[in-house]
Amino acid sequence: MNGHHLILGELVDFITGQILKDTHDERIRQEIARRLINQKGYTKMDIEPRKALVVQADDKKAVLKVDFIITLAGLVSMVVKYGPGSLVTRRRAVLAVSRLIAPYQVPVAVITNGQDAEIISGPSGEVIDTGLEAIPSKQELTRRVADEIMEPISKRQAEMESRILYCYEVDDSCECDDDICKL
Repeated sequence: MNGHHLILGELVDFITGQILKDTHDERIRQEIARRLINQKGYTKMDIEPRKALVVQADDKKAVLKVDFIITLAGLVSMVVKYGPGSLVTRRRAVLAVSRLIAPYQVPVAVITNGQDAEIISGPSGEVIDTGLEAIPSKQELTRRVADEIMEPISKRQAEMESRILYCYEVDDSCECDDDICKL
């Protein structure tokens, strides 16, 4: 079932070499991957695409795919989430991801629609910069992470962040969205 997603064929994932469905959204994700590697200095080994994240609200569970997880020196240092349309409405969801993808607060969260981006401080939740060019390079992120204290996320906060993410990403999703799997 393809629903509203136009399948244009297949494409090869820039990072992993996997064969993926060729959709407009996937083409934008591939451009983001190319930007991270070709312009921002990350290696393919620094980036984990489509990382599964289990979220829960009461007895409802789902698995989401986080577009890009950037790991430097063994620490998840940045999450990058793609979403079409308005960035403002997606800020809270990417912040929740930054608090669930590791047992500590990830320092940087990026939300992008492929044309613009907001760079968010994980600890404060504030937008610290905007624009695709403002996405931190590997060198910039390495410096930033060196100064960060990776605060642990409490069980209670993780519960709340999971509920928030479930509401934003799962409750609002359509049945044909194959980036989300309700359990």
